[in-house]
Amino acid sequence: MISTQAWADAQLLWDFQQMGHEPRPCSVAIGLGSHDLGVADTTADLYLRGMTSVIVFTGATSRTTRERMPRGEAEHYRDRAVELGVPVAKILVESKARNTGENIRFSRDLLYERRIPVSSILLVSKPYEERRAYATARKLWPEVEYVSASTPMSLAEYVDSIQDARLVINMLVGAQQRLVLYPQLGFMIEQKIPLDVTKAYERLRSEGFTSRLAPEVVL
Repeated sequence: MISTQAWADAQLLWDFQQMGHEPRPCSVAIGLGSHDLGVADTTADLYLRGMTSVIVFTGATSRTTRERMPRGEAEHYRDRAVELGVPVAKILVESKARNTGENIRFSRDLLYERRIPVSSILLVSKPYEERRAYATARKLWPEVEYVSASTPMSLAEYVDSIQDARLVINMLVGAQQRLVLYPQLGFMIEQKIPLDVTKAYERLRSEGFTSRLAPEVVL
């Protein structure tokens, strides 16, 4: 059983991870690869609404996607977007990145290589990783403006889509930990974290939601 307090704490982390940006037209949309095809759906929707004229899907495979997406996350995202009506010529595929930092760096390099001018980016991620993706992008490619985006849904709706509440809470705790740890390692910018969010994170860790934590070795 997951306690009422744990659900309340998970909701605090979920809400904090949302950047609250309003979509607006940008030079390019970058869809960050993962197990979640909702990222491809949201990126396609932004294109079809006229929010961008170019899409980059980025991502190789991971232990959670190698069976479902054997050709790579970005390739499967492209297929999904084309099914939804995006012209294949408007999609670039970056198929080597294996973490968020590589997603950003390799997408930047691909766009430079194609001589596509970029001043602003719609950064599309899973709902619980908006803030992590934003902080990573701001660190690695600070010259452009970012608008964070994800599939609009509540924590309850996301849990229902995954069908594993403990896994979702573990992922939230892992995402929150990286907001604390990764700035110390130079992987992302530092962001102010409200005290109630920190306390919620600590309570969830103490209750055993630790399966998605990164090794805590700092420089």
